[in-house]
Amino acid sequence: MPGGNTWNEGKNLEAAHKAEAFLAAGVPVAAICGATSGLARLGMLDDKRHTSNALEYLQALNYQGTQFYQNQPAVTDGNLITGRINRTYRFRLSDFQESWKSTMTRHWEAWYELFTTGDPAYFYKLQKG
Repeated sequence: MPGGNTWNEGKNLEAAHKAEAFLAAGVPVAAICGATSGLARLGMLDDKRHTSNALEYLQALNYQGTQFYQNQPAVTDGNLITGRINRTYRFRLSDFQESWKSTMTRHWEAWYELFTTGDPAYFYKLQKG
């Protein structure tokens, strides 16, 4: 789930509810930046290790997960991956590989290399899957 200011306005809650259903079904969910506030609004961070842009950012909401907050660039708890905005693309490869050990590994490697090196060859690898 991408970040952005609309989460701060209480928008995108349908997406947060869908993420809640995915997690209940055992499907991995990743939320970065503002998207973590969408999860916090629904109480989804109240009992899972997580991170966000800042603890105070989440405390401004009806958030009860202070004891599970970790001041890290990214945190994985089961199928939930959370990250803060500061260079979040750097955590994605390792965390997604950990959560989704599958044939998707090549896809994520190509994605990571494309966005870290800018080499167009990785774009074509990404298109091939």
